[in-house]
Amino acid sequence: MPSALSFTALQVMQDAPVIPVIVLNDVAHAVPMARALVAGGIRMLEVTLRTPQALACIEAIARDVPEAVVGAGTVRSKADAQAAARAGARFAVSPGYTSTVGQACRDAGLALLPGVATGSEIMVAQEDGFTELKFFPAMQAGGPAMLKAWSGPFFDVKFCPTGGVSLQNAREFLALPNVVCVGGSWLVPADAVAQGNWDAVTQLARDTQALRTR
Repeated sequence: MPSALSFTALQVMQDAPVIPVIVLNDVAHAVPMARALVAGGIRMLEVTLRTPQALACIEAIARDVPEAVVGAGTVRSKADAQAAARAGARFAVSPGYTSTVGQACRDAGLALLPGVATGSEIMVAQEDGFTELKFFPAMQAGGPAMLKAWSGPFFDVKFCPTGGVSLQNAREFLALPNVVCVGGSWLVPADAVAQGNWDAVTQLARDTQALRTR
């Protein structure tokens, strides 16, 4: 069951202009990376389930960086949702959407940002009660122009575009009224993580605050 400290998907999206999309290959990097992002004002952290170490990284952040809110990305199944919740994740992000994943996240008390790339997928997610969605892959699926087109028929949906979003184009997305935040991997460059250059990660996190447009 969801705890009293659970977050809604909208709260996750509203916390900062950017949700970092994080790929970690070494558990030793998890805690210092999370602390570096928090120091720069980013506390909603999406650790993708793309590496064998991902769940252990989520567990370490949940245990040792209480000021962060760690979530699991690349959640594709009921098993992924359950494992993420056991590891201490507070929210989930999926690359697509199925009702099974939606229900599994509800059962586990995880706020879910389901991935959508078409109008039909938006309608399926809405039928299951999800109105805050991840637009993925954002640039490849139509970019800001697609979100503008969706603002008419899907006037009651809020989006977090992810995929091809960068510091250079994030502002164009964030200026749209149906975009609450963006997701991006540029906050945690692989070379900075590998070198333990946490000051660089903190600075990149701080730079995102200038993206706020309203």
